Amino acid sequence: MAGFLDRAKEQAQRGLNQGKQKLDDVQAQRAGADLLKRLGSAYYAERHGTGSTEATQQALQSLESHIATHGDSFLHS
Repeated sequence: MAGFLDRAKEQAQRGLNQGKQKLDDVQAQRAGADLLKRLGSAYYAERHGTGSTEATQQALQSLESHIATHGDSFLHS
């Protein structure tokens, strides 16, 4: 009986870990999409004279940092 409970506990833990990983992936995807939108907005504002080069560069650096940490899969979805 103890062996069965141990296996059930391991399966439950694996399920929790998979769920947490999926949640982390979704949150990273959303954050990446938000950073990409921020970059687009900064670039648009810069091109239309209402933004600055510094804001665009900062948005680009934030996006590149996110890609370095989480990958660029959000760009392909």
